[in-house]
Amino acid sequence: MIERYVWDLQEVDETQVAVVGGKGAHLGGLSRIEGIRVPGGFCVTTDAFRRIMAEAPSIDDRLDQLSRLNPDDREAIRTLSAQIRRTIEGIAIPGDLAAAITRALAQLGEQAAYAVRSSATAEDLPTASFAGQQDTYLNVVGPMAILQHVSRCWASLFTERAVTYRQRNGIDHRTVHMAVVVQQMVFPHAAGILFTADPVTGNRRVATVDAGFGLGEALVSGLVNPDVFKVRHGEVVAKAIAAKQRAVHALPTGGTQEVAIDSQRQEQPALTDAQVVRLVQLGRRIEAHFGRPQDIEWCLVDDGFQIVQSRPITTLFPIPETGDQENHVYVSVGHGQMMTDPMKPLGLSVWRLTAMVPMHEAGGRLFVDVTRRLASPASRAGLLDVMGRGDPLIRDALETVLDRDDFVPSLPDAGPGGPPAGASAPIETDPAIVTELIERSQVSVAALERDIRTKTGPALFDFLLEAFEEHKRVLSDPLNLQAIMAGMEATWWLNDKLHEWLGEKNAADTLTLSAPDNVTSEMGLALLDVADVIRPQSEVVAFLQGVGYVEDAAFLDELAKLAGGTGARDAIDAYLDRYGMRCVGEIDITRPRWRERPTTLVPVILDNVRNFEPGAAERRFEEGRQKAQKKEQDVLSRLRALPDGEQKADESKRMIDRVRTFIGYREYPKYGIVSRYFVYKQALLEEAERLVQANVLPEKEDIFYLTFQELHDVVRSNEVDDQLIQQRKDAFRSYHALTPPRVLTSDGEAVTGAYRRDDVPAGALIGLPVSTGTIEGRARVILDMAEADLEAGDILVTTFTDPSWSPLFVGIAGLVTEVGGLMTHGAVIAREYGLPAVVGVEQATRLIRNGQRIRVHGTDGYVEILP
Repeated sequence: MIERYVWDLQEVDETQVAVVGGKGAHLGGLSRIEGIRVPGGFCVTTDAFRRIMAEAPSIDDRLDQLSRLNPDDREAIRTLSAQIRRTIEGIAIPGDLAAAITRALAQLGEQAAYAVRSSATAEDLPTASFAGQQDTYLNVVGPMAILQHVSRCWASLFTERAVTYRQRNGIDHRTVHMAVVVQQMVFPHAAGILFTADPVTGNRRVATVDAGFGLGEALVSGLVNPDVFKVRHGEVVAKAIAAKQRAVHALPTGGTQEVAIDSQRQEQPALTDAQVVRLVQLGRRIEAHFGRPQDIEWCLVDDGFQIVQSRPITTLFPIPETGDQENHVYVSVGHGQMMTDPMKPLGLSVWRLTAMVPMHEAGGRLFVDVTRRLASPASRAGLLDVMGRGDPLIRDALETVLDRDDFVPSLPDAGPGGPPAGASAPIETDPAIVTELIERSQVSVAALERDIRTKTGPALFDFLLEAFEEHKRVLSDPLNLQAIMAGMEATWWLNDKLHEWLGEKNAADTLTLSAPDNVTSEMGLALLDVADVIRPQSEVVAFLQGVGYVEDAAFLDELAKLAGGTGARDAIDAYLDRYGMRCVGEIDITRPRWRERPTTLVPVILDNVRNFEPGAAERRFEEGRQKAQKKEQDVLSRLRALPDGEQKADESKRMIDRVRTFIGYREYPKYGIVSRYFVYKQALLEEAERLVQANVLPEKEDIFYLTFQELHDVVRSNEVDDQLIQQRKDAFRSYHALTPPRVLTSDGEAVTGAYRRDDVPAGALIGLPVSTGTIEGRARVILDMAEADLEAGDILVTTFTDPSWSPLFVGIAGLVTEVGGLMTHGAVIAREYGLPAVVGVEQATRLIRNGQRIRVHGTDGYVEILP
């Protein structure tokens, strides 16, 4: 039937993406909004596209070939996609389909000018805009030309850029279909783009208008710089008028051309302020209709605006839902926990259920609302101090928000949200306290392992809710908090006082080398011992070098079959018994643990086999201990030579003893948390296996896309919403493209802090000094620990390091990360091992190329890229 092939724009809305594609559906939705003018037109539906594709069976084989290509194989993609395009453009449009299109044209005016625009089904979606992936043709005149350009639009589904985009985003080429929008051409005085939220800061209250003369093509193609206007609360708050030397105009016979703009007009604004405000009002109406911020293409014709496209802005970081209209300031949890990747729903909900403070979710990440603490002067000072010591960029971002007098309300000092009670209360410098705390944690984990074994079904979830309360009780034990703070405060005291008295920066870094009871640094050294067992066994080493081909489940069993393999397996097994609950991103319970995927450790083991001699672990620890002891003697003797030297030396000695007693324990609570998490996870996966056996779930890992409560409901009812799980998978995939801000406001503004420093060389990358010393070496940019390939003297450059990265630290000479603070795990372990380290270096993994020589200034907090 004819109706299947052509629908008028007025007939469709945004629910019909499958029929008319994303652009067509949005245009149909726009045309229904009161007060919004959309140029008339029609859609050639996806049914027409499918019919054309069926005319060429050879395309099927080529799509199979295409799906097997690596997204980075540009040459093969270019060749194959060009073949597919040529095939599609060569197919004659069947008579009834051509007749349907020309009939629709006749109703609008056959000899009028039209824009012929691609409208794919995977386009202008909330999670992927696909902007610019397919083609648009402007000022097309006459039925034959329009039919030809409809064919070109179908073929543009297979441009090289569109194919690569889909491959990188995991989208099957066969699931995307192409509709085509044929729309009456408008000949504007000015055109451009309206963002209903600031695309740079994310602020939802600030709209940005880009404007130029003539058709919008001049702006989209980068031919001219636009005028830029910013509008807030109905008024223009900032504008920059560009010199617009060229414009794109339509030709009477069809097509477009560039024209020079008269020199007297070039610096005139393309819109008046009043027009800009009126345009933003229209944009707010469109935004309200679609329910999210929009990227809108507009044209100004005779002082009236026509809208030619609207799509969601997919790059904005979402805002936590609060249900109120108050202002809120949120601080990222991931930047403190060294895990800024998105978390799956089960991971998010379990972390929230076991956390010590309320947390809010957005974009697959967690945030803490600090508005009340910022509002009260007393708690504000404490919060800024703690944040500043941990991550100066967070402090600076919070101060930026506070500088806006109207955003954070002022409360009396009695407001809630001060530091945890007892955290800074005095505590004796007694190693027995640490021993007792570790024993308490071990007893609690052992009880959990014992008691959970008998729990299944709904009873397991009731038990876990009680276990989460025990989990929080262990963490909030006043003695636990006192021990953590004692080590941190002693470090701060030593750094401050020894800088004041001796002019020495970060002296505590050397004084904490090889501190006792540091479970994370022990984990790195223990893998050196594993390498000692493996190194003499050439057959085992050869097997490990090819281990990528062995399934994880079979890995240890295969190992035991080799000459010398039993000892190697036992050494790895013993290591996993102690540390197998760890992994990268371990705060997300859904991440695969080393015990579940032991081959993750193989590259690090091989690096250790290659780069170290037997007995390295013991030597490294002893060398560190002796350096710390020597530093202590040096510092104390220099202090005694000062006025009041004996008193200063005595105070410093007390603090050195204190820091060495407690700083290692700083790492233990996280180890305890992750140990408990692995027990929870194993029990939940056993429950998932029962759901798979009962045909409730297709695969165990589907539970990761449910919250804890939702999973509880599924176990009770034996019913699951498959569509919800698929939506969550799609959303999780889209969250990877988002960069989580350190500080986020309820306006949606991602507030980036800055280092206010002028003491670094020009061109240096600024960060936070966390471990003293200066080192030069080859930068190894590693984003996945399983791809480690390090040589002695390499400097590790990565996004963030949680405790699971510490086995790499024994084999490197220095550390640079994008995320981190003075007391985050990577910083603590860098100091333990004596590695110069700078953290919080914005975009370090992009600005530093793998293999470049760099110099890390761990004492002064900057990195130089060497020629």
